[in-house]
Amino acid sequence: MTLKWRLTLVYTALLACLLGLVSLSALGLMQRSLRNNLDAALSDNYRVFTRSAGGTLASGPSWVARYTFPNNVIQVEDLGFYDQSTLSRGLSGAQTPEARAQFLKTLRSTLNSQRRVITGLSPQRPFVLTETELTRLAESPGGRILIQRSVNDIYGEPGKTQTTPYRILVALGMEQLEMPRANGMPPPPPSFAITYIGLSLTPMNDTMRSLKGVFAVLFFLGTALSALGAYLLAGQALLPLRQVRQAAERIGGQNLGERVPEPQTQDEVQALAGSLNAMLDRLEKSFEAQRRFTSDASHELRTPVTAISGHANYLLRRTDPTGQQQESLRIIQSESARLTNLIASLLELARSDSGALVMSHQPILSSMFLTEIVRELAPLAHNAGTALSTSGQDITFEGDPDRLKQVMINLVGNALKAGARNITLSSKLLDSGQKLQLSVRDDGPGIPAEHLAKLFDRFYRVEDSRSRDQGGAGLGLSIAKGIVDAHGGKIWIESEIGQGTDAFVELPVGDVPVFDEDDVP
Repeated sequence: MTLKWRLTLVYTALLACLLGLVSLSALGLMQRSLRNNLDAALSDNYRVFTRSAGGTLASGPSWVARYTFPNNVIQVEDLGFYDQSTLSRGLSGAQTPEARAQFLKTLRSTLNSQRRVITGLSPQRPFVLTETELTRLAESPGGRILIQRSVNDIYGEPGKTQTTPYRILVALGMEQLEMPRANGMPPPPPSFAITYIGLSLTPMNDTMRSLKGVFAVLFFLGTALSALGAYLLAGQALLPLRQVRQAAERIGGQNLGERVPEPQTQDEVQALAGSLNAMLDRLEKSFEAQRRFTSDASHELRTPVTAISGHANYLLRRTDPTGQQQESLRIIQSESARLTNLIASLLELARSDSGALVMSHQPILSSMFLTEIVRELAPLAHNAGTALSTSGQDITFEGDPDRLKQVMINLVGNALKAGARNITLSSKLLDSGQKLQLSVRDDGPGIPAEHLAKLFDRFYRVEDSRSRDQGGAGLGLSIAKGIVDAHGGKIWIESEIGQGTDAFVELPVGDVPVFDEDDVP
């Protein structure tokens, strides 16, 4: 995964977490606010019920309570001779479980007999407090607790039972449960009672459900937008680094004079670009010193080697050396020739490294090109007992025929040195006619797999002693690679022990003219 995508994922995850926390916090605060408002409404309704209409509603027709409190469920339980302290002592101060159970039994009998459903409830399904809730109510400092119950909708469609969640305020207090007497006598005294007054949680739940939907949409939309923004911002932030990378990838041994751009961002990217340019300066100086040494040494060695070879020839022609002296002089001639070839190869590599390897591009016919190589190497192949042949398509491509011939001769020469009995040179088109592949296939002993990756290294020989005996210096494939690279192509070797070796040269076809039959000699 690229750095751009990793940054995008990190930024998106962070923003998603932030949006999630904000959404959850907002939902929590909203739910708390709605519940507080609901509790405040319950307290207001309880105050209105107890102060102004308790007796009227408790004793009057049910439609009056329904009209007065259309959204509430109300239930009252007369405690008779009990009060809050009696309840607290009876529930908390019972000495034994049996005494507590007997107290609860008596209390529930009183509550069941003195229960009045005012509005919104079915008398068959009234509110009943659990033992824990009764204890909490009795021990509550204000004599109030809040509970939640599911209530059957008695005003719904006939035959359908719909359950609605309610939040219920349960309060202990003195309630006027009887209406004033008609003859003008004062009303009975208030009674100590438990009042249940509840409001439906459906509006709050619907509001919370809508808010959750809105926040979910905002969360996913915000996450998507943050991901897009993070991707664009990461791309913009990494653009200087990408430019530096692209410039660094273009720089090679032949263009070490180029430098990567230094973005004026005053950050680590600019520092990195500066460090890369400083490193390239050092590399360029080092490479230039190496090239100069190779070139200068090669030029300087030519003169003494030529002198040595000339004097050896003179002694062989002009004097009458003994047999042992003649053998020594011939060895001197052979080694002088090998040194001359080595010096020429070093000069070739120096020109290739410096980019001074001049290419003369012209149209080439692959069949004629390969046939000429076979004809030129036929004597060597005959002496080695090897059969040379060509095959494949006749393709016109653009290149330097002399340099490419040097590459192919080197590949065929390596096959001859390996002892191949059959060598085939072929050509074919690749990539819908955009590239050409030249190949040299032999049936020699093959090359071990561990050597294949190092064949194009300078001075590398698979079999050092045999290569030296045959005059090889380990530079031929390095020079061939430099020539192919200068053509914009690539070269590689595939081999298997006992199955032979295949050498491939892939080149761009280039911009070649279309030949008629009369143009081909």
